[in-house]
Amino acid sequence: MRRFRNVKIVATLGPASNDYEMIRKLHEAGADVFRLNMSHGSHDEIRERHAIIRQVEKDLDSPIGILADLQGPKLRVGTFANDEEMLENGARFRLDLDETPGDVTRVCLPHPEIFQALEDGATLLVNDGKIRLKVLSFGADFAECEVINGGIISNRKGVNVPDVVLPLAALSEKDRRDLEFVCDLGIDWLALSFVQRVEDVEEARKLANGRAAILSKIEKPAAVKSFDDILAVSDGVMVARGDLGVELPVQNVPPIQKQLIRKCRRAAKPVIVATQMLESMIESPMPTRAEVSDVANAIYEGADAIMLSAESAAGQFPIEAVTTMDNVAKEVEADETYRDVIEASRSADRATVADGIVAAAREIAETTHIKAICCFTQSGTTALLTARERPRVPIVAMTSLRGTARRLALSWGVDCVMTGELERFKQAVVSAAHAARSRGYATEEDQILVTAGLPFNVPGTTNILRVAPCAERLIFATDPE
Repeated sequence: MRRFRNVKIVATLGPASNDYEMIRKLHEAGADVFRLNMSHGSHDEIRERHAIIRQVEKDLDSPIGILADLQGPKLRVGTFANDEEMLENGARFRLDLDETPGDVTRVCLPHPEIFQALEDGATLLVNDGKIRLKVLSFGADFAECEVINGGIISNRKGVNVPDVVLPLAALSEKDRRDLEFVCDLGIDWLALSFVQRVEDVEEARKLANGRAAILSKIEKPAAVKSFDDILAVSDGVMVARGDLGVELPVQNVPPIQKQLIRKCRRAAKPVIVATQMLESMIESPMPTRAEVSDVANAIYEGADAIMLSAESAAGQFPIEAVTTMDNVAKEVEADETYRDVIEASRSADRATVADGIVAAAREIAETTHIKAICCFTQSGTTALLTARERPRVPIVAMTSLRGTARRLALSWGVDCVMTGELERFKQAVVSAAHAARSRGYATEEDQILVTAGLPFNVPGTTNILRVAPCAERLIFATDPE
């Protein structure tokens, strides 16, 4: 399944996309990674979708990444005697631990940890920020608030607390059960919701125990403040603009998105831009111009992947949504301005031999007639470093590990090809030439670049770079080994 674009597409599965035919069509239309949202669906449903993805992967001989997105701690108000109430601006409203159904003056907030962390003047947001409350006074079991922005409040609406770091673990008991289930099932990426601190990521990594790569969702102001430290212990990042746009002024989100993308690229770690990218396509076969511009901007900024949520999970036009993203990506990446932006933002601290090898590979490829960079990788690091360079030629990642190929499905420009275990560099060159020809990147008259590490099958040993002809008979005739 060769793609004619570099940015990857993540599609969320749900009621609109839960059978073999639809999932296969989504992959053929352009979805590189499928997201399993653990906030919805039973373990049996998740297991069934996972099995279908793996069957599609087998039938199409195309590595597919699977990302399991944990729900995280959900903060919600209790219920109301009348199911909903209208809060007026300037009115007083109390949140407490009393489970009695609420009214226009109060409601239960069954989260004592919130009251423990509050400060005078703190802001509480209800129902995706539509209702804004200012804390006037508080105790261990209550908060007296003034309604700053009123509106209808109803049963079990979500609550955000943007001003303080809550004493909450990123993993609830449900998350721990879900984590163990999906890791045993065999997913490739584990997304952590509502990360606030480094310890949240470290806890998940310990529990995953190498069974999945860890992706931190940045959707809390505390995570933005501690981003450098969180990035250092994460394998990838999702810029989750939904809750981030609730807890921060909306005008802050675009510059934060740009900053996080650049930091992820410098660290050679994949970054997904998510939330409301083609929201109108839940109900319409055509996106708005603003949505297309939003998708395009994320691509111009250098994101590794862009994501569909409800558009593919519950929308009426999941195939059209993926196709739209695919078309926008192709158009943007064909724009010379895109190359100007990508190359102007190239910045990396090159401190290792591997850094130098991939930088040299990109430089050689772009100043000669090289058709592809073929990198042999076990852990995926060489491919990630090559992707960081954002070369103008295709990146073909060669690996004998299916899990590595699946994880790299999330990385910019990386086309993964399975290969057997190798013992000699000659075999690597022959395999790379065959892959480049079979994928349509080169002909026998062309040349490719091959990077690898000797000895083979040892992670972190990238130390060799060769320009090689793309014809097997020439390889055998000229290879001195």
